[in-house]
Amino acid sequence: MCDSCSASTLAPSGAETSPTLLSRRALFGAGIGAAIAVAGVAGAAPAHASAMNGAWCNPALGYFPNGGHYGAPRGGVTHAGQDITNSSGTAVYAAAAGTVIRRSWGGGLTGRTGNGIVISHGGNVYTYYGHLDAYRVALNASVSAGQRIGDMGTTGNVTGPHLHFETHTGGLGPTTNPVPFMTARGVDLGGGWPRINPESNGARVRTIQHLMNQRGSSLEVDGYYGPVSVNEVKAFQRAQGLVDDGQVGPITWPRLVYTLDQGSADGSHVRGLQQAMNKRSAGVLVDGNFGPVMNSAVRTFQSLNRLVVDGEAGPITWRALVG
Repeated sequence: MCDSCSASTLAPSGAETSPTLLSRRALFGAGIGAAIAVAGVAGAAPAHASAMNGAWCNPALGYFPNGGHYGAPRGGVTHAGQDITNSSGTAVYAAAAGTVIRRSWGGGLTGRTGNGIVISHGGNVYTYYGHLDAYRVALNASVSAGQRIGDMGTTGNVTGPHLHFETHTGGLGPTTNPVPFMTARGVDLGGGWPRINPESNGARVRTIQHLMNQRGSSLEVDGYYGPVSVNEVKAFQRAQGLVDDGQVGPITWPRLVYTLDQGSADGSHVRGLQQAMNKRSAGVLVDGNFGPVMNSAVRTFQSLNRLVVDGEAGPITWRALVG
């Protein structure tokens, strides 16, 4: 948990400094429904009527420590973000597409300590990732949602390894509570299944389309969750006895995914897994074959996110991938 990380204004310097190098858990996030308008995101799909459009994803897997919440007292000031605890070296990912504008001690923000990254998402929306053990992207790099940008660590004033995650709106400096901010964008910051609404775009939509094709649909895998794909999902929901609202969320995802391993037959379900893996920087070929390369990639992802390393893509691994 952070010892400091107070809500305050920008420090004058944003120059880059040299980086400091060096289980499975039940993951449940707070389900806070906040009606926050989606902001434009550099390099991401355009915003639609719903903010749950797949443009945002979970920056790290872990749990919320006691006292690590937004607004917690910090010696006369308040905690500016949400802490997510896991072991040092756990992968940290970009929460949305954008540009790395700070890669320095505290991200150039007053009151922050440790190796930090600030990403600009356009529309005066920024995210901050603090106490990193290592950087995985360069200053001024363009990043995609879900791309690995660093490793969780203990740099700066901390009581243990964790990611200090902040969301800034209206400019770099004014913070907002990351939990409802992310919830409004379909992301459970505590590690749950995401919510993808109609008119979404992106990698997770392609994953949904692949999975639906494995279940008998003949969808074009174009990453657009439009009327054709939505109608297929609604038919699937009805067949499963679910509410046919077209939202792929915590109820629909577990029914949609398959448990896959190296013994699985080739198919669109494996392509869906490969698509989800690539969103998390795996770089595998989307060929529908769960061979030795995929087995190694799944194990690497599980290790980086502190899951059971067995090479089996079951519900827990799927949830971490698409979350």
